[in-house]
Amino acid sequence: MHPKLDRRAFLSRLGAGAALFMLPASARGGWGRAALDGGRALSALPSGDGFDRFGVGTTLLRRTLDRALARGGDFAEVYLEHAVDRSLGLEDGIVNRAYASVALGAGIRVLKGDATGYAYTEDLSERALLAAATTAAAVADAGVGADIGPFVATPYESRYPVTVPWSAIGVDRKVPLVQAADAAARAHDPRIARVSVSFSDSSSSILVANSEGMLAEDNRPMGLVSVTCVARTGNRSETAVRFLSGREEFSWFTPERVTTVAREAATRAVRLFDAVPAPAGEMPVVLAAGSSGILLHEAIGHGMEADFNRKGTSVYSGRIGQKIAAPEVTIVDDGTMGRTRGSLNIDDEGTPAQRTLLVENGILRSYLHDRISAAFYGVARTGSGRRESFRFPPVPRMRNTYMPAGSRDPEEIIASVARGLYAEEFSNGQVDIGGGDFTFYLRSGRLIENGKLTAVVKDANLIGNGPRVLERIDLVGSDFAMAEGGGSCGKDGQSVPVSFGLPTVRVSAITVGGRGA
Repeated sequence: MHPKLDRRAFLSRLGAGAALFMLPASARGGWGRAALDGGRALSALPSGDGFDRFGVGTTLLRRTLDRALARGGDFAEVYLEHAVDRSLGLEDGIVNRAYASVALGAGIRVLKGDATGYAYTEDLSERALLAAATTAAAVADAGVGADIGPFVATPYESRYPVTVPWSAIGVDRKVPLVQAADAAARAHDPRIARVSVSFSDSSSSILVANSEGMLAEDNRPMGLVSVTCVARTGNRSETAVRFLSGREEFSWFTPERVTTVAREAATRAVRLFDAVPAPAGEMPVVLAAGSSGILLHEAIGHGMEADFNRKGTSVYSGRIGQKIAAPEVTIVDDGTMGRTRGSLNIDDEGTPAQRTLLVENGILRSYLHDRISAAFYGVARTGSGRRESFRFPPVPRMRNTYMPAGSRDPEEIIASVARGLYAEEFSNGQVDIGGGDFTFYLRSGRLIENGKLTAVVKDANLIGNGPRVLERIDLVGSDFAMAEGGGSCGKDGQSVPVSFGLPTVRVSAITVGGRGA
């Protein structure tokens, strides 16, 4: 921002937002820090940074909440966000793109019974905030709104402190890394014909205040390196992509880490030249540790998000306490995994993140809850209310979803299969939440013949049913791993960062559709 440009004038130039409605099926302050055991931190009392970042103090927050409740709403919330995203790209050995984007705004939510009113604005002036609150308040029709309690800062554990902010890292420090990745991929094999490398980072600051007096803020870093390699021989070409991501600082993205990712992408691309068509039919499938956990995330995890269950559209609706999987199966969704891509200090409703046990030894124990679903079921929130940005209301979402390690040797699991498929890398999955049916494209895998990994396969589809897969998991390995790259999960038109993981797992039968099917 230009130092001579008035802040309010700057904000007003950003323009007003839009409203979204859904029906059911001047005190200043910021944040201090207090030490925790182990060198972590806990949010403490207001001090200065948080409010200064948005130019919105507690007096204006209270006025906005009062306006939001003026028509008799049961609950109101203000969500402030300032996010800066940067990206640098290299292709064919040339750095050919670099950009940054800034988002600043507020989302205001009002709840009345089962109905939600939502409005957002990119103008943080008092006039704009009150206008958005009036819009959101229209979900209620009359009456006196709930009283607003005194603001109290929400304590939480800080999992991803930042020593050097991404804003202090210039392009000059990123360019050598993307160039090193390009060189490492090309040096791996002469058949690597094209390399594309991107280095993205983001810094997001949020502040949440609600009519119950809750006040919480979080500063969220994220870094992502992506390497795409195209290998060519004769008239054939093969492509592979690898990612490295987390709520990390620049120092974590060392040349060693980045070049390792590049070599892995090159290795996978070249290996596909030797791929054979996948067999078709129902057969045992061994899911590789790590990134194949995306199948767990998509085919099973979405069905455990509480809004689907509250509306009766999930196959797991009404099944808490029931057996839904083999005894070997335990599933966790965890927002507290340090700097892993899906981790959070607080969710986007201000609830501290936690570890949620979804399935325990085959028994369904919990859904993933936000404020609305927790109230409906009469249970505690699980810190799973998430949103893409201030433009969206929160909904129950996954964070880091995984199956913990079992006791079996991964080599023994592979050796137990006479004829089957070893699935390593997936993409392009489609899932029916209601019935649990899924189709996943297998980007890369191996045949299992007489207990040994043999030929590389590609272009196969895994077709099945999430609940049935849970019932057919009969061996769980000891080699648990999280996906290094994680991913971005889409739902209700929103995308949020997540991760997933798995040990080596045997599923006794999944239908495989190959090119010859």
